[in-house]
Formats: sequence, structure tokens, C-alpha cells
Amino acid sequence: MDNQRNLLLAVALSGLLILGWDMAMRVFYPQASLSGQPDAVAASSEAPPAEASPAAIGGTAGASGAPVDLDAALASPERVRIDAPRLEGSINLVGARLDDIELKDHRDALGEDSRPVQLFAPQGTSGQYFAEFGFLANGQRLPDNLQWQASGTTLTTSTPVTLTHTSEGGLTYSITFSIDDNYMVDVVQAVANTGENGAVVQPFSLISRTSTIASPSTFNAHSGPMGGFGDTVEYGPDYDDLAEEGTHTPEGGAPDWLGFSDIYWLSALIPGDQQDTTPSFRSLGNDLYRADLIYAPQTIAPGATISRSTRLFAGAKESVVLDQYRDTLGIENFGKAIDWGWFEWFVKPMVWLLRHLYELVGNFGVAIILLTVIIRGVMFPIAQKQFASMAAMRAVQPKMKAIQERYKDDKQKQQQEVMKLYKDEGINPLAGCLPILIQIPIFFALYKSLILAIEMRHKPFVLWIEDLSAPDPAKILNLFGLLPFDPPGFLGIGVLAVLLGITMWLTFRLNPTAMDPIQQQIFSFMPWILMFVMAPFAAGLLLYWVTSNLLTLAQQSYLYSKHPQLRAQAEKDKADQASSDKRKG
Repeated sequence: MDNQRNLLLAVALSGLLILGWDMAMRVFYPQASLSGQPDAVAASSEAPPAEASPAAIGGTAGASGAPVDLDAALASPERVRIDAPRLEGSINLVGARLDDIELKDHRDALGEDSRPVQLFAPQGTSGQYFAEFGFLANGQRLPDNLQWQASGTTLTTSTPVTLTHTSEGGLTYSITFSIDDNYMVDVVQAVANTGENGAVVQPFSLISRTSTIASPSTFNAHSGPMGGFGDTVEYGPDYDDLAEEGTHTPEGGAPDWLGFSDIYWLSALIPGDQQDTTPSFRSLGNDLYRADLIYAPQTIAPGATISRSTRLFAGAKESVVLDQYRDTLGIENFGKAIDWGWFEWFVKPMVWLLRHLYELVGNFGVAIILLTVIIRGVMFPIAQKQFASMAAMRAVQPKMKAIQERYKDDKQKQQQEVMKLYKDEGINPLAGCLPILIQIPIFFALYKSLILAIEMRHKPFVLWIEDLSAPDPAKILNLFGLLPFDPPGFLGIGVLAVLLGITMWLTFRLNPTAMDPIQQQIFSFMPWILMFVMAPFAAGLLLYWVTSNLLTLAQQSYLYSKHPQLRAQAEKDKADQASSDKRKG
């Protein structure tokens, strides 16, 4: 039995298993089927309430033409200013739209002169993205160009703002906005009937956006429509699928929340009463999409009033904040708006530890290095057992060769005798795989942390590394930026990728385990292949791997001192290999 071949096979299969889990979940738990909605049915005060579908809200086609300038759109005087600790922007009194939100704590790009992230933007701008809270009266939507009256000029955490409008039929509509210290807006929609006839009214809320500025969706990080429905979180459909099918009705149960997710940002509607809401996602054409939340119709008798409460989350997907809302507001699975995948149980503690290390040292690069030291420290006893196993394997090599010669024509008997030898000597041939198998989920968890956790976004390390969540910007092919082009993909070899290749090559050189010529060739090329493969990955991930390799070198040197027979054999192997190479040359 070839121990090294089993090791390589185990590592390859484990890697494929981990990378395939997220995709397998999507295969075995497919999204709800797409279906259309019935047309709206008009209702009168004399008839039972008839429920209008989300199609009755309108907006069946997307806007076209040249985009509106953002600054010009926001210069309109018909706006109520928003000034909260972490949000700023405005509410458009035309249409009662919350279409201007900036995130004070997050910037568009690196550099202090960059502007805050513009999450919401008015209709017609290149980044169109807004929330709207409206009403259907007797199956007909209030005009979306309606001018509302505001009770104040600025929405703050201590000063709610109410928008009102009275129709000719004596219905007084009101929308009251209040905001907290983070990213949550509470909205109460009310209708008072001051007329002489009854009316059937349905409050609704929606989020409309363009996909042209959306984060790309990958196999392990969803971007697009999503929501929590009952006990499940539905990641999807993707924008392309929704554009093809037109309308998507979630089937997971009553909605806990629904909206649109980017890698770092989220907009979500949270209904106040889950029992009488109809959720849906719709394509409006021209790369425009909408998430709808429509309440069941209610008949309002003269002199009566109805109200519905809805929350709007519009902000950064900070795991601590999302979990806080989950716990304090009872929003089920809200923390899963971050697509942690199957490794949530491991990734979230990794983010927690990194965040606390960052608070301790003030640098995320140093935090990653400390995390690596902690991981290697925890794994040190396992590494000692690995080296002990390797020493035992080395000691029985002569007996293994004798068995292979004795039973060279009977492979089955050869394998049986080798396994008996392992049993008699108390050797576990797969013990050397254990540290690698443990490293795979750790590596994958850190990878997920770096691409999903906004805490890592735009965090610098030292010198040229200004963003650990982005690839190493110091590319050798363009002479570290001196030449005016950016090497594509795996050709963008940076300093960290080169260090990764060198340190991995050194660790393989210290490996004392015997290999056949084919395996020697594989291990000779693998560090340099990985150097190209890993070059486009986040700098923080490469920093972790380089640090881990350096600690492995130090650890191997220490353990060689505890197992001198391994050191002697390793040096003999190097001498034999050098002699063989010289003869071939």
C-alpha cells in the first residue's frame, strides 16, 4: 500500500467534497418553481374584500433612456432629510420613496477622499435602487407621482416623520418613518376613512433595483433575490433566471424577510404580521427587478382606521448587527442573509476570533498572522503524532519492500500482508493525512470569511497591501505598477504568491517520506502551480498560507530534532535525488 498515493488521493477528494457541498445543496434542495400571478380584481365597498396580486402594484416594464444624474436627482426640494448615526440620505415626497441612502461607515473605494457607499439611489439613475411604501384602494394603486405632505424636515433617531395624503373619497393615508442607530427603518402605513362609504385597502411595500451594479453571484456567495420563509432561507433565483421566468413566488412559508443581497450589502422588507402577506420577486425588464410584500385587503368602514407595520433593513451585512436584529426583533434566520453555507458553524467563530484579534492589535493582517499561530498551536500535538507515524513508517520500509518482493505476483496477498504489518507494528498509514484534512476546512472557512465578512473589506496590512480582501496589487508582470496595464487572472503574480510558492517548495523539500519518481515530479511542480492558481485570491488568504508554511518549516525543524532518524533519512533522500539528477544530466 502506497502511503503517499493515499495521501494525495485523500487530499484531492476532501477538497472536491468541500468545494462541492454548497453546490450540492442547491441541487438537492432546489429553489421554488417560478409561476405567474393572477391579474388584480377590482373591489367595491359593497363586495367582500378581494385580494389584489403584486402585479396590481404596476411597474411591469423597466425604464429606458439615458440615466439621470444622481446629484441632479437629489437636488429636488421635495425631500425629507435622513440623518442617523450610520445612515444619511433623504425620502422623496413624490411617491413616498426612500430612494437616497448612504452608509456613513463604508466607502466606495480605498482612500479617505472616496465618497460613502450609495446604497439607494432614485429611479432613473444608473444605480437605481429604492424602497416604496404605498396603498391599493379598491384594487387601484395610488399614483406613484403623488406629492405627499411631511410632518418634519429631517428624520433622525429621535424625530420620526409622517407623510400624509387625503384622497377625494375621504381616505387619509399616512406613512410614519422612524429609524434606529444602525440600519433599520420602521414604517407604519395607516388609512383613516373620513368619508361616507366603505373602502377596500391594501398596504404594500416594495424594493426596486437595477442589477447592473449588483455583486456577481458565485457558487459559494449568493447575490440577488433572497429571503427567509418559515424555517428556510431561499438564496435565489439569480437575476438571469428571474429575468427569464418573469415572476418568482417563494414557497418556503410565510415571509420573515425578503429583499436583495449583494456580497456586502442587503435591503430587506420585514413584515409586521406574517399571516396576511403575499411575497414575490418580479422582473421589470431592462435589468430592473422588484421584491414585493403586499398585505391582505381590508374593508374600512366610515370612521374606521387600519394600519400595518413593516421594517426596512438597508445597510451593511455585519454579522453582529444581523444577529442582534434576529435576537431582539425576532427576525428568524436574519443572520443567514450572509451566505455562510454549510460551514457556518465554523466560519462564524472564525470571523468572531478575527474580529477580536483585530480589536486587540488594530491590524487585520496581524490578526490573520495571530490566528494562524493559534491554529498551528492547537494542531501541534497532531503534528507530533504525524511525525511519529512517519518515523514508524520509515522504520518498517525494509519489511514492506520484502513483502512487495515476496508477493509481487499476487497484489491482493501483498495488500493483506502490508495491512497485517501495519497492525502488528501499531501504524496508522493515514495518520499523515490528518493535519492536511484538518487544514482544508480551516482554509475554506478563512476563504469564506475574507469574501463574505464586511469586517475585512478595505482593511490594510503593511506597505503596498491596502485591502486584505482583494488580490495582492503588487504584480510582477507589470513591474509592480510601473507598466500601464493590469495582468489578467492567474498571470497577476504578486509578491505574496511568490512567497507562497517558495515556502511551499521548502516544506516539500523537508518532507522525509519516500516517494516514487512520479510523486516526486508532482511535488516538485505543485508549489509553482499553486502560485499561479492562488494569485487572484484575496491577499489575506495568501498571508495566512504563507504564515502557515513558515510555521510548518519551524515546526518540522523542531520535530526533526525529536526524530533524528527522519532527519538522517531526509538528508539521505536529498543526496540520492541529487545524485540521480546529476546522472540524468
